[in-house]
Amino acid sequence: MDAAIQIGAKSIDTPTLVRKMLQYRLLERFVQESIIEDLIEDVSCDPAFALEAYWQKRNLQTEELRQAWCKQEHLSTAQMQAEALREAKLAQFKEDNWGDRLQTVFLQQKNQLDRVVYSLIRVKSAELAQELYFRLCDDGVSFASVAKQYSEGKEAQTGGLVGPVELKVPHPTLAKMLQVSKNNQLWAPTQIGDWFVIVRFEKRIPAQLDTAMRQRLLNEQFRTLLQQHMQSSPVKLLPKQVQPKQDQSKQNKLEQRQPQPALSDSSLSSDSSLSKANTSQKTALQSGTAINAVVSV
Repeated sequence: MDAAIQIGAKSIDTPTLVRKMLQYRLLERFVQESIIEDLIEDVSCDPAFALEAYWQKRNLQTEELRQAWCKQEHLSTAQMQAEALREAKLAQFKEDNWGDRLQTVFLQQKNQLDRVVYSLIRVKSAELAQELYFRLCDDGVSFASVAKQYSEGKEAQTGGLVGPVELKVPHPTLAKMLQVSKNNQLWAPTQIGDWFVIVRFEKRIPAQLDTAMRQRLLNEQFRTLLQQHMQSSPVKLLPKQVQPKQDQSKQNKLEQRQPQPALSDSSLSSDSSLSKANTSQKTALQSGTAINAVVSV
């Protein structure tokens, strides 16, 4: 069986290579990259512009830095140029497909993209939670000091202070409380799962559609599209099929039974033009399990 790759002295054939890629969870990445190649195939992009953007993004302003980068990443100059072009085409694909719709996408998600800062105390005892709440309300004690002394979560290390975090990060019940809170609003003990929590809302930081947010939303839209393509592109591993060889002895007997033509220049020319048929090997992939993955570009 022909080797597909050699690592040191070890040769690996194609079926084994595919099985190993599955085993090491590399085939999924290969399928993903193949789909990306198909998606961006028809995108037009100036190679010189792509390379310049590639260098600028990585701060490779001198030839010395570029050579050092190639050595570090084990890339040839041609591979770096191909990578730069692919990166630029992918960016252009995202912009072409969702650039004009980002404002709408942003407004649809804004409530979850806003960030909040809040203070939290959580304990397992309902009685202790109620007592601490009364101390905060009536005795005027510092929330931070109570959190450091009594809170049973990691927020105790910061005096109960949490954030800024997006509203989609906290537990859904807590997120709903924070979403309708006003600055410095103190919430009475609320049971969330096994915890009794006391929350004080500090402030809200509204999300903005700046450059970073734009890129994030573009990436999220592309990941959704890529996931859809991967789910609809099943990968199948098929056994290797080899065409059977004709029994040579039977062929010889058959030839012996046939009458031999008289030798002539034309027959000699015809005989010399005959060639043996070569068998071809076809490698395909085995009975198919679709690879469904989650991504990050």
